[in-house]
Amino acid sequence: MIQVGKINQLEVANLTSFGVYLNAGTGNRKDNVLLPGNECPDDIKEGDNLEVFIYHDSEGRLIATRKKPLAQVGELAYLKVTAKTKIGAFMDFGLERGLFLPFREQKHLIEVDKSYLVYLYLDKSGRLSSTTDITDFLSSASPYQKNDSITGTVYQIHPEIGVFVAVDNKYLGLIPRTENYSELKWGDRVQARVIRVRDDGKLDLSPRNLSHQQMNVDAELLINAMNAHGGVLPLNEKSSPEEIEKVFHMSKAAFKRAVGALLKSGRIKKTGDELRFP
Repeated sequence: MIQVGKINQLEVANLTSFGVYLNAGTGNRKDNVLLPGNECPDDIKEGDNLEVFIYHDSEGRLIATRKKPLAQVGELAYLKVTAKTKIGAFMDFGLERGLFLPFREQKHLIEVDKSYLVYLYLDKSGRLSSTTDITDFLSSASPYQKNDSITGTVYQIHPEIGVFVAVDNKYLGLIPRTENYSELKWGDRVQARVIRVRDDGKLDLSPRNLSHQQMNVDAELLINAMNAHGGVLPLNEKSSPEEIEKVFHMSKAAFKRAVGALLKSGRIKKTGDELRFP
């Protein structure tokens, strides 16, 4: 039997002037699927076996193609939005006809020309479709350990919890709110560090380096801020955590570590509460 949305090995049932029909395996010739002539090998003949992808054309008919899609049913894929309509969006998955992303399956705002992580499935009518609601299709059995570097895709954002990341586009990860100091958006690709492997296997992440490494990065950020403010740091160690996070996108603890490193190296000096160049 044919599997829609997947690559199939099918036998050529008969040849026509506009292509070949492939045996659907139902015993009914009316169910056989067309492979258009422009995709047929020159020496094709009845009885040959072809590897083809099966999906629906614009008129709802099953059709075969020898082109390889970027993903199949039951898989996750990072795909670009090519168009938006009132009923949904279409994504490029390597074939002439785009992959449908229904409006009801868009769990966040979709933008044309931006890529998102989606799961491919067959809808109630048996047509290929996709969804951004992917949590249930991610695994907690990752191979990563504490301090490992990872790459992933943002697939959910909850301001009170943090940024959910699909590590390698397959494992469950989270940048907790206390570790997130950047303006990440749905679909963004991120690099981060594993700061904790939870008992259930889920990964807690941070886009920041280890403290001693990040301290040097943060120190340079403060120096740049001083250059832009006449040689004086716009905030000091008495500033609130909220002010520091808003201006420098770092925690107060990280701010104080960076200031301490700059004072120790003599690159800045402290006059009262003011931090400035020597």
